[in-house]
Amino acid sequence: MKREKRMHRVFVLAAVFVILAAICVWQNNSIVVSEHYYESLKVPGRFNGFRIVQVSDLHNKMFGESQSRLLDRVEGLDPDIIVVTGDLIDRRKFNLEAAMCFINGAVEIAPVYYISGNHEAWSGKYDETIRSLSEVGVFVIDGSSIEVSKGQDSIRITGSPNPDLFSGSLTENGKYAILNKELNRLKQNEGLNILLAHHPELFGIYSENGFDLTFAGHAHGGQFRIPFMGGLFAPDQGLFPEYSSGRYVKGNSTMIVSRGLGNSIFPIRINNPPEIIVIDLKVKDEKALSSEKSNS
Repeated sequence: MKREKRMHRVFVLAAVFVILAAICVWQNNSIVVSEHYYESLKVPGRFNGFRIVQVSDLHNKMFGESQSRLLDRVEGLDPDIIVVTGDLIDRRKFNLEAAMCFINGAVEIAPVYYISGNHEAWSGKYDETIRSLSEVGVFVIDGSSIEVSKGQDSIRITGSPNPDLFSGSLTENGKYAILNKELNRLKQNEGLNILLAHHPELFGIYSENGFDLTFAGHAHGGQFRIPFMGGLFAPDQGLFPEYSSGRYVKGNSTMIVSRGLGNSIFPIRINNPPEIIVIDLKVKDEKALSSEKSNS
């Protein structure tokens, strides 16, 4: 009888382990799509309904043969442009081929705008990575801006300078001072200013420099997400990070933080499946805005 009880317990524990392992595998390989919209008077008329798909923190992860599952999901969203906010590769297991499998397919879907992350900066192969991206038609905008036009209307997309490429001898405060100065130089005072930035913890700097809409990554959703509490840990933010997933607003600035697709130091995610962001731009109705003000 005792032997039967022990066998029963072993069977139950084994079943629980198998179920948890299956959930873990599913959580780390499924792809969810998070939909947002950004409404503003600054959105030009011809950009009403303009769709931006964000991909971040791939870290060489493969989703099907030649990234087929990831590319199918992106194509199904019918983006006007695709923005990539860094860490396509992982410095610990550098594999540019895996990243380029996605990029080669993405440029056939829509124009791709890219900024680098800390892993590109630390890999020792930044130049090789940028060259490969540029050769297939990706707009690499680290520390620069580009106009996207539809007819006579346009929006401005700026790529944040990568602070991880700044001199290693600088203090963090020194790097942030340079970043602040560069962003102040890159911004424009009119029209919609969109910023691609890897580091969400620097939202204060982005907001102070007047960027209307920022796309960021890096936090991996906090890696392990606790119900009603959010992410557990994020690089450069530590435990219970302030910015780990979704939409944040500071003054007139909005930031969207992607949970990303791959992993780096921690090999698994919990309650935090890989994510693609889609955001639609919307023209704000001036009459509705006047009505809101009169009723407030």
